[in-house]
Amino acid sequence: MELYYSFSALIVLASIFAYLNYRFLKLPSTIGIMVIAIVVSIFLVLFGETVLPRTFGHLHNLMNSIDFTEVLMGAMLNFLLFAGGIHININDLKEQFRPVLIFSTVGVVISTFVVGFGMFYLLPYVGVKLPFIYCLVFGALISPTDPVAVLSVLKQANVSKSLETKVAGESLFNDGMAVVVFTVVLQLAVGKEVDLGVESIGLLLLKEAGGGILLGVLLGWVTSRLMREVDDYIISVLVTLSVVMGGYLIARQMHISGPLTMVAAGLFMGNFNRSFKMKSVTQDYLIKFWELIDEILNAVLFLFIGFELLMIKDLKHFMIPGLLAIVVVLLARFISIWGPTKFTSLRRSFSPQTVKVLVWGGIRGGVSIALAMSVPKSEYSEIILSITYCVVVFSIIVQGLTIAKVANPKQIAEEEQEIVATEEQS
Repeated sequence: MELYYSFSALIVLASIFAYLNYRFLKLPSTIGIMVIAIVVSIFLVLFGETVLPRTFGHLHNLMNSIDFTEVLMGAMLNFLLFAGGIHININDLKEQFRPVLIFSTVGVVISTFVVGFGMFYLLPYVGVKLPFIYCLVFGALISPTDPVAVLSVLKQANVSKSLETKVAGESLFNDGMAVVVFTVVLQLAVGKEVDLGVESIGLLLLKEAGGGILLGVLLGWVTSRLMREVDDYIISVLVTLSVVMGGYLIARQMHISGPLTMVAAGLFMGNFNRSFKMKSVTQDYLIKFWELIDEILNAVLFLFIGFELLMIKDLKHFMIPGLLAIVVVLLARFISIWGPTKFTSLRRSFSPQTVKVLVWGGIRGGVSIALAMSVPKSEYSEIILSITYCVVVFSIIVQGLTIAKVANPKQIAEEEQEIVATEEQS
């Protein structure tokens, strides 16, 4: 019942904040909810114990009672990734397969090491000492772009379909690589023996990522065939719910990537079901159901991120390291995008404007915070959580609110036409 009470409180707060944002702030819904939650958190941290001691106590206890890592990685993320995958056109993804694959694998590794080295050499200048291995831990957890945050923000930006597919596709698939890198580096940090051979890490990646995608496709194929035989909106909704909830349980038992299982299942079902004529009422209910699930869980997630501020002690002591981390992470993002586009066969397909949007559109979100909170308690865990929070808040609010201005659709279209014309001439 405690979980029910906690979730009920979060839903009530999310609805109040969503209403206030709609009436007064008029920001994108999820960002507005998070901004209000952060403002409330700052007020409670500064004055809560003297002005509103009971409210401060209740909210602090609420956040303490919920395992954010388990709730996000083990429940909410599965629904959100399935909802994201079900709306992506597989043909668009096929056209962008190479960049999506490179950015979600090689790009994550490049970013991890750039952030790791950057933080290790620069943090001492602001009075913080963090061992190199923990700098790599931070690099691994902050490098993957958050699919939930990215998909939420992309709805507000009027970018071209190809660019939207690159950004969304990368964010949906880079979790598999990021989890493998994070797991290996974290085990090294806590002193566990890890086989760093290429074969061992390759097998781990194949099991995590390959197994997750394979299971997702299998679940998507089986359930899509069932939905084809029974074209009923109630059964269709129940079947898709069973894929998400049951699929995660299977993935967990098999020790493979649950997020990639959900992405693959969503992609398969969303595109397979377009190949046969589903009743309009069934399709309408199914689409609206998952859009509603997406919006509700996004609201709760961004509320959660805002209130995570209550869990960080002495955040003000880590503000300067946090600002430093923001610069380093953006630089690492640029290198991880610019490098592959300059030194691979992708160089002809990426204009400067496209690279700029990919860099600025690399939003970090709840996944990074969840991974930061999963770092075992030590003298370094609070530093990692604090600077992660600074990067995530900047990423969602500043990058999220300005991506539409950075993404100049007219300029992108002109540059893409020039690229096509050049390729035709060559």
